[in-house]
Amino acid sequence: MQQVLILEDHEDTREWWRDVLPSTFPGTTTLEAATVAEGMRLLEEHTLWLAIIDIQLPDGSGIEFLERLRDLQPEAWRVVCTIHQDDAHVFAALRAGAQGYLVKDDPRPMQLSRLQEILDGQPPLSPGIAQRILGFFQEPASHPSQELTERERDVLRLVAKGYSRPEAAEMLGLSINTVSSHCKQIYRKLEISSRAEAVVEAIRLGLIDP
Repeated sequence: MQQVLILEDHEDTREWWRDVLPSTFPGTTTLEAATVAEGMRLLEEHTLWLAIIDIQLPDGSGIEFLERLRDLQPEAWRVVCTIHQDDAHVFAALRAGAQGYLVKDDPRPMQLSRLQEILDGQPPLSPGIAQRILGFFQEPASHPSQELTERERDVLRLVAKGYSRPEAAEMLGLSINTVSSHCKQIYRKLEISSRAEAVVEAIRLGLIDP
């Protein structure tokens, strides 16, 4: 059974996710935490497939939990669900390892529909957040991404969609070592250090649809 953690201090929101997740992702069980401390404890005890993370929590910030989850369980999906939509929170979450960003003010069916996109390897983003990310990169500027080769762009597209390096290697007919080498060059040229930042860059370059 795959495990999903709901890190959320509002009981009604936790209850809604608890009700809809088992039918949305068959074969999953849910864990719940209302504080960063509780989330950290569960993270030490369980292997997660997905975490839905609020940012503003009673004992701290979900950003701290994001970073810890990214470091301990990098294969887990990390999706923020919060009321905050400003650049400071959005890009802080992405830098901390968020692979998706949902806004609580959006209709709940829309939030659920966006979250389901992880099944296709797509980063779940609320429409307003996708527009904010695109707008951030619309100003013309010299950027090292212009140096990416076509093969590096192919690798970036697959990595940003959530495929592992072995999966990308198989899809492109390359060795894992070659894909790893391309990833190193991509991260160096784009001056990034995480998959979340790779997603942002892939969106900016038009390689994946936000």
